[in-house]
This record gives sequence, C-alpha cells and structure tokens, in this order.
Amino acid sequence: MAHRRLKHLLHGLVPAQPPIGVLHLGDISHHVYSTAEPSRLPHTDDLLLDPRDPFNLDNLHFMLQKYLLGQDVFLLSQPGPYARRLALTFCRLINAEYEFVALHRDVGETELKQGREIRSGGNLVYTDSAAVRAVKHGRVLILEGVEKAERGIMPVLNNLLENREMNLDDGTHIVHPHRYSLLDNEGPSAFIPAHKDFRVIAIAAPVPPYPGYPLDPPFRSRFQARFVDPLGSLLALPQPAHGPQSPFFEKLREIIMSTQIASESRNTLDAVAKSTLPAFPQTSLAKAHALVSAFPPPERLSPDQLARLVLSLHPALIHSPFVAWAMLSHQFEDAGLGELGSPNLSGIEDDAGLLGYRLAHVEKVDDHTAHVSFDSPTGATATFTVAAGPHAYLHFPFAHPEMLDFVPSARFMGLLTSLFQAHVLGWDISYVPPALPSTASCSTSLLVRTFSAMLGYELEDVHMYKELGGRELIMRRKVEDGGATSWEPSPLIEGAWQGRLVHLSGMDVIGSTAGSLARLVQDREVELWEKKRIVRRLADGEESSADLSVAHRAFRVISTASKSIPLKDWLSDEHANMFFTVAAQPMSQAEEAHILLQTGCRASVVETLLKFADKYRSGMTSDAVQKNRKLGTRSLLRIARRVAKFPEDDDLHTLLSRALLAEFLPATETMNLQNIFEECGIQRRTPPFNPPPEVRDEGLYFPPRTGPQTRDARATVIPRFDTASDPVGVSHVPHMDHFYDNSLQTGLMRDLAIDFEILGEHLVLLGNQGVGKNKVVDRLCQLLGRPREYIQLHRDTTVNQLMFQTVLENGVIKYTDSPLLRAISHGRVIIIDEADKAAEHVVAIFRSLAGHGQLTLADGRRVRETKEREGDIVVHPKFRLILLANRPGYPFLGNHFLQVLGDNFCCHAVTNPDMASERKLLSQLAPQLSEDLILRLVAAFQDLRRAYEGGTVTYPYSLRELLNLVRHMQAYPGDSLEVALRNVFDFDVYKPETIAKLADILDHHGLVVKKLGIEAAREAAKKKVLDVKFEPKGDTSLSEPKYGKDDPDNQAHTGGNTWAGGTGGRDTAGLGGRGGYMRLFKGHDIKQIPDALKNDVPDHVKERAREMARQELARRLEELNMSAGEAKGYGALFTAVEGHIAQLHDLLEHLAAREEERIWVKRQTDGELDDSRLTEGLTGEATVYKRRGMAKPEMGRPQLKPKRIRFLFDVSASMYRFQYDGRLKRSMETAVMLMETFDRLTRKEKYVWDIYGHSGDSASIPLVEADQQLEIKDRWKVVDKMEMITQYTFAGDYTLDAIDKAVGEVAKFDADDWFVIAITDANFARYGITAEDLQRVMNRNPKVHTALICIGEGAEVAWIPKNLPGRGYRVANTADIPAVLRSILSTMVDN
Repeated sequence: MAHRRLKHLLHGLVPAQPPIGVLHLGDISHHVYSTAEPSRLPHTDDLLLDPRDPFNLDNLHFMLQKYLLGQDVFLLSQPGPYARRLALTFCRLINAEYEFVALHRDVGETELKQGREIRSGGNLVYTDSAAVRAVKHGRVLILEGVEKAERGIMPVLNNLLENREMNLDDGTHIVHPHRYSLLDNEGPSAFIPAHKDFRVIAIAAPVPPYPGYPLDPPFRSRFQARFVDPLGSLLALPQPAHGPQSPFFEKLREIIMSTQIASESRNTLDAVAKSTLPAFPQTSLAKAHALVSAFPPPERLSPDQLARLVLSLHPALIHSPFVAWAMLSHQFEDAGLGELGSPNLSGIEDDAGLLGYRLAHVEKVDDHTAHVSFDSPTGATATFTVAAGPHAYLHFPFAHPEMLDFVPSARFMGLLTSLFQAHVLGWDISYVPPALPSTASCSTSLLVRTFSAMLGYELEDVHMYKELGGRELIMRRKVEDGGATSWEPSPLIEGAWQGRLVHLSGMDVIGSTAGSLARLVQDREVELWEKKRIVRRLADGEESSADLSVAHRAFRVISTASKSIPLKDWLSDEHANMFFTVAAQPMSQAEEAHILLQTGCRASVVETLLKFADKYRSGMTSDAVQKNRKLGTRSLLRIARRVAKFPEDDDLHTLLSRALLAEFLPATETMNLQNIFEECGIQRRTPPFNPPPEVRDEGLYFPPRTGPQTRDARATVIPRFDTASDPVGVSHVPHMDHFYDNSLQTGLMRDLAIDFEILGEHLVLLGNQGVGKNKVVDRLCQLLGRPREYIQLHRDTTVNQLMFQTVLENGVIKYTDSPLLRAISHGRVIIIDEADKAAEHVVAIFRSLAGHGQLTLADGRRVRETKEREGDIVVHPKFRLILLANRPGYPFLGNHFLQVLGDNFCCHAVTNPDMASERKLLSQLAPQLSEDLILRLVAAFQDLRRAYEGGTVTYPYSLRELLNLVRHMQAYPGDSLEVALRNVFDFDVYKPETIAKLADILDHHGLVVKKLGIEAAREAAKKKVLDVKFEPKGDTSLSEPKYGKDDPDNQAHTGGNTWAGGTGGRDTAGLGGRGGYMRLFKGHDIKQIPDALKNDVPDHVKERAREMARQELARRLEELNMSAGEAKGYGALFTAVEGHIAQLHDLLEHLAAREEERIWVKRQTDGELDDSRLTEGLTGEATVYKRRGMAKPEMGRPQLKPKRIRFLFDVSASMYRFQYDGRLKRSMETAVMLMETFDRLTRKEKYVWDIYGHSGDSASIPLVEADQQLEIKDRWKVVDKMEMITQYTFAGDYTLDAIDKAVGEVAKFDADDWFVIAITDANFARYGITAEDLQRVMNRNPKVHTALICIGEGAEVAWIPKNLPGRGYRVANTADIPAVLRSILSTMVDN
C-alpha cells in the first residue's frame, strides 16, 4: 500500500510538458500542448470554421468549458457538415488528436471495441477500434450520425462514457486513470489506464423532426447537450466574400433565411398536413454563394431557370406538395426575382445550364486537368481549370453530332452544362429523377457516360443493393492464400486513390446507409481499416504512407437513383448536403419522337405511340407506379424497333398491352387503359393462327401467320445456336419428349425468339401457375439448340448466392462460379424462376446486368460488356436473362419485383390458351376422349377463369389443372367425372361458393355430375353411406310431427317414430321417411320409403309439419333478431358478392401477415452461419450468424399502426329514383362485401374503418362507426337504412362536402396510412361541381389517399379520369361497383 502511495506521489512530481501556447476563448484560457502523433490532427484547414465568427465562437466556448470539466459533448445539429467541422475546429484549436467513427445501421460491437485478424502463421491478433485508440492515447472521439445506430449498439460505450472503463476482447481492461494509479502494476498487467485527456463529441440530428432512432436514455444522460442553431450554421458555412455581394445573391440569401425561420414556427396543423415549406439544406447558402460567384447571373432569369436553380439548392422541393412550391414562388416574386417555373421541368427545350450559361469548349491540359469554357448570357466567356481523367477526350464542341451514338438535344446539353458547372465548383453530383411517377427518359446513364468521356475519366460504376452495409461501401474482407485475413479497398476507395469518376448507381436503395459517406464526399476524408485513413491534404513535412493517404484531386462521385423507391423515402436533407443536385429533366415529345423515328419505324406508328404514352403517363399516380408498369422511352423504343424490323407486327394494342402487362392490371386500371386505347384509336385485333414451327437448315422456321386481320404476313426464321461456340453447353440444352403444339404458345415462342435472338432483349415472363412458362421456354431453347442454366429463387436467396457458391477449404474461403456467372461467360440462357419470391433487393441486381451488362461481385471482380481491367468477366454477346414469375397481386402476393427492374426487360404475359388452342392441345394429349367431351371441359374451364376474373371464385384455374384432369380420364376411363373432378376441386370442399359456381358451369355445359364438394368426398369415402329403397313393416300410421328422442349411442334406427335422426320412419326428424317437419342426418345409411307412401300423408299432418318448420326457422331468426324476409334479403345481397368477399379477405389477411413476415436478421450470436461473414468467423468473431426475426421499420419510419379507412356511399334520392339500373342494389351489395370482409379478419386491429353516407339532406350520415361490433342483424340494418334513406331524403347533393369532411376526420387519426373512398351518382353539371372543386377536396390533405367512383349520371362525365388520374373512375355498368371498389381498396392498401 505504501509502495503504491509513493509511486503515485513520484508520478505527481514528474515535470509537466511545457505548453506551446495559450488559447483564449472569451473568459477562458487553456494551455495548448504539442502532440505525440501529429498525423492524428485535423487535416482540413481550408474547411475549418472561423473562430472570429460570434456564432462559432459561442459554440467553441461551450465545448472548451465542457472539455475542461472532463465532460463529453453532444452536438444536436440539422444534417450537414457544420457540426463535424465545428468538432474538428475545436480539436485544431486545442491541438488535440482525434479519432472518427461514422455511425450507420450496420455498426456493431466490433467497430466500437476490437476487431480480430488472423496473421500469417495462423496467429490471432486483436485490433483496436477508433474508440479504443482514442481512450488509450487521450484523443477526442468524434461519433457522427448517432441517430442512425440501432439502439442496442450505443450502450456498449455507456461504461466508457460514465466511468472511463471497458472490458476488451483480448482480455485487457481499460480503467479510470485514478483507479489505475492505485493499482500495484509491477510487471505485466491486464489493466490499461484511460487517458485523462480522452473526450467524446457525439453528433446527431434531432429526432424528430429528422428521421432516426431515438436516443437511449442512459446513453443520453452521459452527455452535455448543445443545440446548434440551424440559422447560425447556415450562415457560418459560406466562406467570407471579398467585396460587395451581388444583389441577386443578397435576395436569395434573404429568401433562404426567411424560409428557415418560418419552418421553425410551424404549428401542429402544418406538421400534420405536411404542406409547410421545408427549410433549405444546411449547405444551400454555401452552394448558392459559390455558384453565383463563379457564374454571375444576368439581371433577369426566366421562370424555368429560377426553378432549376431552386431545385439544385433545395432538391426536397421536387417531391414536396405543390403548395410549398407556390409559397416559395410568392417569396421570389416579392423579392423582385420573378416567379418560379414548374418544378417538373418537363418540356423545356433550352441548351443553357444553371443561371443561363452554356457549355462552349472543353480542352485537355494534362493527364488530370482540363480547361472548360462557358458562354454567359451576356455574351462573355468564363473559363475554369477543372479536374479530369487521363484518357482521350470526347471532343467538344462535337465535330460531327450526326456521327454520335446519341442525340445532343437542347435538353441534353442544358443538363450536361449543369453537370459541368457543379464540377467546376468542386462538388460531387447527384442526378435526381423527377417526382412524376412515369415520364419519358431522363438520359441518366447517357449523361454520366458522356460527362465522363468529355473529361477523359475512367468511369467506375458501383451498383448499390439493399444488403450493402456502410463498411462494405468503404472496404471488403479478404483471405490471403495462407489463411491470413486482411482488408482491401472497395471500388469507391480505389477510385478515390486513382482519381476516377465513381458512379454510385441506385443510391436510393441503400437508404440512410448512404450517410456514412458524407465525410468522404464533403471533406474528402474517411477512416479505413487498422489505423489507415484518407485525409484531405498532407501537412507540411508529412508524406503519404500506408496509414496516411490522400484522395486524388481528380476523384469525383456522381450518384443516380434506381427510381424504384419514392423520392420522399430517400431524398433527405443529408443527401442534399452531400451532393450538388441536378434535377433530372425528361425528354420532350419532339425529342422522344426523333429517337423513335431513328429506328426506321413508320411516322404514323410513332405518333400513335407517343399520343398513347402521354395519356398513360399523365394518368399514372405515385401509388400505382410501384406496382404497375411505367411506360418509359426504352419500352417505346423496343416497340418501335419491333415494328421497324417486322412491319406486319404492327398490332399496337397487343404490343402496348404486353409492355404494360395489361392482362394483370387491377380492374380500375384496366378500365382507364381501355379508355386511353379508345381515345387514341387503337383497336383490338382478332388473334392470328400460328402454325407449328419447324427446325430447318437455315434455322427455326415459323410459317406465316393467318387470320382475318393479318396482312402481308411473312415467315420468320430464327438462327439456331452454334454449338461449336460452347461445346460443353450441349449437355445444357433442354430435351422434351412431348410438346403439344398450339397456336397461342407457338405465337408466344415466336415473340420470345424475336425478342431475345433478333432484338437482343432480356425477358420477363409472368403468368398464373400452370400456364406453361417453363415448358414454352424449354421448348424454345430445345428448338434453337440453346444451352440454358437454371436458378430457382426463394425467400432466403441472397445476392451472394446468385453470384457464387462459397467453399471453405483448409481455412481458406474459395468461391465457385454460380450458374449465373457461367451463363454470362459462355453466352447461355439463364432461367431465373420464381423471381417474385425473392426479396426485391435481390432481384434488383439483374437491373444493371440487363441494362448495361454490369455487375460488381462481392469478391472484387466485375462483370462488364468489354474488358476494361484485368480480372473483368466479359458478358458474352449471346447471354440472355429470362425471369419467370407469377402474375402480380392476388392470389400469388409475391414481391413487387418489377418496380426494381425498370424498363430493362421485355415483358410477356403468359396466359391460358384460347379455346381453340386448348382443344387442340388436349386432343393431342388424350386422343381417346371424344371431341365433344373435350370441348365441354375446355368451355367449362374457360368459364371458371372468367369467374375468377369477375371475382366470383377465388382460385385461377389453369391449363395445368385441366391437363391433369384429362390425363386421369384418359388413363382411368372407368372412373366417373365426379371422381376425376375431385383431383382438382377437393381443395375447395369448404368453399361452397366455388362448388356452387362449379355446379352451375358444369350443368351449363352439359357435364352431368351428381355430387360435388364434400358430398362427393363422402360418396367416395371408404365407409360409404348407402341410399337404398326400404319397405317398412308393421304400423305406418301418422300422428303428428315431432322431433323425437336423441340416441346417446347414435345407433341406426329404421322405420319407427321414436328416435330423432332415424331413416325411413314417420313423424320424427330424420331422412328417407315421411310426416316429419325437419331433416336430420346422423351419418347412417339412408333407407328411403317408396314415393307412394311418402305422398300418402294427410293434409293436416303436412300443415302441422310446415307450421313446425316455420316456427323453428322463426326461432332461429329471432336469435338473429331478423324476420324471414330480412334473412332472405340479406342472403341475396351476400350471395351476390361472396366471391369478392373471399378475394378481398385473403388479400387483407395476407397484408397483415406480410407486415409481420420474418426476415434474416444478421450479426447474431446464434442461428445459421451467415456466408457473408465467414471471414469474421475465421477470426473468432461471435456475431457471424443469422436467424429469422421480425423486420425492423426503416429508420425514421413509424412503428406499424392501423390503416384508417372511410367508405362514403351515396344515399341520395336519385339512387332510389333510378334504381332500375341496379345502382342502389349494387351499392348495398358493396356495403355487405365490406362489412363481411372486415368482420372475418383475424387481425382486426390492423384496419380502423367506418361507412358513412351522403344525401341531399346531409354530408355525413353514420352507417357503421369505427370499431362497431356488427352481428348479422346489424349488417342487415345498415343496408336497410341505406335503402330507407334514399326513399325519404330530399333532392340535392353533398358529394363535395362529404369528401371534404371525411378527409379532415380521417387525417386526425394516428395511423400509418389514410384512405377515403367515395361513391356518387351526382349529376355534376346540375349541381355545378367542377373538376377544380373535386381536386380541391380530394387533395385537401396530401397524406390522405382518396378515390371517387362515379356511377349513373356521374359515369357519363368524360373529364373524371382525365382530371383525377388514378383516383377518379367512371363505372357505367353498376354490376361492376363491387369489383371496382375491391380493386381500389386492394391497390391502395397494398402499397
């Protein structure tokens, strides 16, 4: 004890290191000392904040106070670089070394404590994380992005923050320095003192209003908080200007500042409505200052130029409600700058970039420098020196524009100029797609490639996918030949060192993880592995080393989006601060026409295509685009190329329907599509007949097609595959012994062959189960001699599994190529089956592969169309992708994978054959069956499929079921039709509506079947219940009807009148007898008395039996509080929508289940081994497992809450007056459908719904209140009330008020989505209702999704779908009301 005390005293007598100076901040002085490792000091001197600025000084003063008190600081700042630069400025002022951790959702304990590595020789070593290095060496630890780290991770640091203690994985323990001084530390010790100068500066955006995880209370309590005023940080970031500022910038500055102040004073109502003008990003003023300084604006800018400038500074306005844009436009007008143009930027034919400048000249200076000149609006020329690449330049101005492989239109040149202007300013670029859900091409890939080529850059495409973690963006694991583990740079870091242009494609899919790149993008600094780091610049006397490197000055990043995720879900303030945004601008119709005409397609066809595309795109809503096909320029180009190459294939109805997968659109979308076809004069043609193909010497020969509307038909010859180019692949050619040719599938094969062999397209085939998708593709590959590979996807398929199989041999991880890579290398067809069953982000990797022939593998290799570097895998020109999947939507309910594929695939809907094709196919399969029987079976199945489309049955009966049925009948001719049908319909024994519909259809087609469903099953059961004739002996007289006694042993009783449930008896309840008042079956053989005896029943006995039956029914109805008439009326309404109820119930039930669907949760300590973390497993890390668990909501998303829905029914006088067209009855049936569906849900809490009516007397008539429990009698009262109101209400219309009130009331509910669906038969002209009136009430609250079904007079208004695209529906046939409302609800909630 005395020894430890002496040691402590002697340590205190050691002379302190002399300071190198004194820092004075306000009233505080602090001695500044030299540093042991200068390389750990900030290297961003040109980005540090000015400490003379009062705002910066105040923040630095606070931080020094906390530093001197030994306390840790938490900076709460809006997203942006200010807080980070404030922390670095503070470290620079006190000359403190620092460590930096960029937090993201994938950060684990390893990144905060110690990692493990295997060195050569098999030795395991532990490597300290930045946090551990900071505490050991007395550095400031900067934690940026705390709101992104999951809540369970940050408590790892709690003890370190509170007591300066931490247990490390290598067996050592960090302890408080005071405690360490009291320990006896003679010899080796497991204890390491925390350095007295260790401090933590945490940085996070406040949650809310910004997205993120809330702070863990114990973690929060260990910090001293400092809120960074957004207005102060906005003004502190721009560099001080020399001389007076331009009037334009001063006005712009005032607008940005006033918007910031206004956004802070928003009230609760504004926050709910989400219509307030959002504040500008933190870097907007710095960008505006730099832009205006480099490119002085003219005195007056056009509205379009102002709009483009504003969207570059504030990209969130691209997707904000229009009211926010209008508010900002007023501010610009008040400031004298003029009004803002449209935020859509569509139709602008201007070759000028930002502020009216035009690109004039690009000239190479040296391997990494170029001169770029611009013509200003005033006629002057501005020339800048910019970073560039070492390769040959695409000369500009273009010497021969007609020789280029693209069209340098005015729109294209304007966008290209904007990219060059952002490059001049030294910013990385984000090309943000438009908010409109479906537009013409925005030339995204072409712009990136042209920009790169004009500056001689080596372009590095990095394709994002959802599984990509923050660490994988920077570095990836590597196992050396001897088993040692190490790290290697990612393509992004390699690009930073080599000075490449790195294209981050699909930046939207990785969500908040993109924020982990903020420091690299904004400051050109990033922490790598094992002390390695990239810094902005080297200090005097420093040299580049293995641990300290600098990003190449020519390094640039350009990010683009996949357009598969709504802008609002990823285009955040953080993204806006990282990049200089260039808002995408879609092609004008003239430019799109020019491109389509270059294919050689007839001008009349191009004109019709563009007319159709314009109407279709303008009618698409942001809700529908996630599930329906966009009609992009690439899709139109595909059709134009097809028609140019095969002029006889000019059936635009078929080609457009195929591109849009019209076969599988919801009923509401199908109605809108047919209206567009009619408006464009595109008629449906009679399908032609396709003779069977033949294999000839010249190739696969498809004879000319024939048909009444087929003209100038020619034979089609498809070249066969040259087996010499892939000798090994011969064994991969499919072989089919039998394929039954038919017109429909032959026509499909011809279309597929043209698309993927002649036009070079990759394919997606969608269809119901059992329609022959695999068979058709295999048959086509067989006929063409095409080798094919096969992969079947499933729920657990990962991106890595698609690329290669992982093998661990002798402690070394090796990869073997997957079927996908084999197909790419050898030019084979790869079938990707069940594409809708895998997660969307897995299927997304096929987007870049099909679109650009590119793929980045996890082991560092790249797939490219041409060999650019050593190790690249070159895509064989014969390689083709064919994705197979079930149709989207109910009942398959797969993932909406089409949205992530874009327009890179040619889509084909595979349907059941038409009647003629199906008859021919079955006749070939079963020649022994009569043609008449086959015809009847085919007709019956055609009707069953129509019943499915109409919603009266819930299963899509396919060709596969019919084939199996016919095979059975062919093989076992002795079996009756009832027995054969059980193979298909035993699935439906508990679906009486299906069995009843089947019975009607079979009867209609003359297929005699005695029993169906459960009766047929019992008929064929091992213990058959016999139905035999029985002649009773003894007394057969009748007294009066009675129930009889119940036999506790359930013995069979025959011919008496004592026991209930007997057979062939009299008076009692039973079967096969006479004189009873009710039937009762107890499972015994039925003994039927002769009909003569049955009919010999006295009238008074018959009357007594009928009376007792009426009494029993009345008793049952009394239990339901219903009369017989009411029960019959409700039963009729129910029966009419029984099929719709089943379908809607299944869909809503599935959605509730899907929200709770489990996923693979990674970084677990037990479960299944995660093949993507095998290297970590080699080093002994514990979190290398994965297991199924609940998916956590994305950061910033609310926890799952119920969906709030209100249905508005029209119960006005006209509904009764004109009920002869069925509008009232159909509305009542629809109400029954809704009440029955929601009553059957197992998770009723998932939906909070109600039904209200509107009439000429009132805008709000409660019919069903939210959470009201409805028995059958209550449901009848609802529909009875609907009819009764229509009888007695006065004429008039409250449609507008009803919708307006419903939207307001629904929006008040705490939900995760809000819906109002209204039905009206209003005569809009009579009541003065205009399109603007409807738009006003339906758009009242942007978060509430609204839909309007117009029936009766309302259905005659042509402007409804045009002015309310995707939300207004004209339903002329009232029988469609239930189907349309079901379709709308299904589409809305399955979003």
